[in-house]
Amino acid sequence: MPDSSISLNKFISSTGICSRREADQWIAAGRVKINGKTAKKGNRVSSADKVSVDDELIGKRPKPVYIAFNKPAGVTCTTDLKDKSNIIDYINFPKRIFPIGRLDKPSTGLILLTNDGDIVNEILREEHGHEKEYIVSVNKAISPEFIQRMRAGIPILDTVTKKCTVEKIGRQRFRIILTQGLNRQIRKMCEHLNYEVVTLHRMRIMHIELGRLPEGSYRKLTKLELELLGL
Repeated sequence: MPDSSISLNKFISSTGICSRREADQWIAAGRVKINGKTAKKGNRVSSADKVSVDDELIGKRPKPVYIAFNKPAGVTCTTDLKDKSNIIDYINFPKRIFPIGRLDKPSTGLILLTNDGDIVNEILREEHGHEKEYIVSVNKAISPEFIQRMRAGIPILDTVTKKCTVEKIGRQRFRIILTQGLNRQIRKMCEHLNYEVVTLHRMRIMHIELGRLPEGSYRKLTKLELELLGL
């Protein structure tokens, strides 16, 4: 008979509580059990198995949810409810969801949230080259050299950032479109050139735009947006 089991991390993410990467972290931390026994990375499960996270049983995949949220400054993109500024409590969505990627705490703008763990890698994987657009203000006047060097690539985090689109839109403001997502990338790029980011606002992820969505509000993705995601 064919093997009908699936990997444990895929099963956990399919229930909508986290991504596969987070599931691996939970397994490594000993938070996951299969039939009452602590799970290990690489375990597989079948429909007959009982899987729990923090001793709470998890089950079938819920109806998928995809939302766009205009994150205010001070909200943290974490599902850790011990963090009082966590995004989950702030949104207070009636179903369990989690953020796709992150915006650091001081930053504002578009963040996507879902309960579909399978879509996360499709959106976040760098090799897919998905665009993310930001408006950034800095602490002093922007020079032509700053724009040129930001476009060409900056050495940070033991690598050189990919060439990107950068446009000056004000004395101390610029627009930047990235296709990679290094940790605090824009802030570190600016720091390397002796500039300090004052505000950082994400306007777009791929074809999904923030538009006029009020700060602190969310909306469900449109039918067209979902179709363009292949959903």
